[in-house]
Amino acid sequence: MSTRIVQQVLYLEVANRLRAMIQSCELPAGSWVDEVSLTKELGISRTPLREALKVLANEGLVRLEPRRGCFINELSARDIDDIFPLMAMLEGRCAYEAARKISDQDLKRLEPLHQQLQMHATAGDTDKYYATNALIHEAIQALADNHWLSDLVDNLRHVLSLSRHKSLTLPGRVHASCAEHMAIFSALKARDPESAEALTRTHLMCQLDALHILTAQAAHESDTPLSAHSKPQELDLS
Repeated sequence: MSTRIVQQVLYLEVANRLRAMIQSCELPAGSWVDEVSLTKELGISRTPLREALKVLANEGLVRLEPRRGCFINELSARDIDDIFPLMAMLEGRCAYEAARKISDQDLKRLEPLHQQLQMHATAGDTDKYYATNALIHEAIQALADNHWLSDLVDNLRHVLSLSRHKSLTLPGRVHASCAEHMAIFSALKARDPESAEALTRTHLMCQLDALHILTAQAAHESDTPLSAHSKPQELDLS
């Protein structure tokens, strides 16, 4: 019995490590998963790795193709359009329930996170902003204290990690996102569930709008002929 439990914990730990590698783009979207290299890098056998990949396949992060192997999934434009409204609805509900249940101590714990968010936005540090932003979303989800809702959010959040923080590459988006978060925080401090929900929904849909703009810009740039003196410009969507 004890051996079986250890094996189960190992493949779940491997799944957590692989998720982090996907989010950090160590395993880029669309790439083939080199199982031999991963087993050497992680110091494990093929069995826990394959069990971990099955977990990620169920979450939609990877796909297992017969005779070809495992590939990191890519989100299509339709996937993004389908998922973000759902996340807006679910995270909006998290904010609604959090505003109803939040305590003074909870607000004190949230304050430093929002101060860090503002600091990273001012510095233009997208990576640190993204990390703090994620902590705030997770904290509000925890304050909602609804495990049914939380499970749904977690499942979609795993999938959206494939797009990482692309929306933040749009000029001005980091500062706009920060302002949206501060408005949500004000609604939480006011214990105003309706406002917290509406502001959170708007926040998620603004992310989708930013992705639409980036997609349109990338399409325009790819269709624009380069002059003899112009240099190609790459759109950073990392």
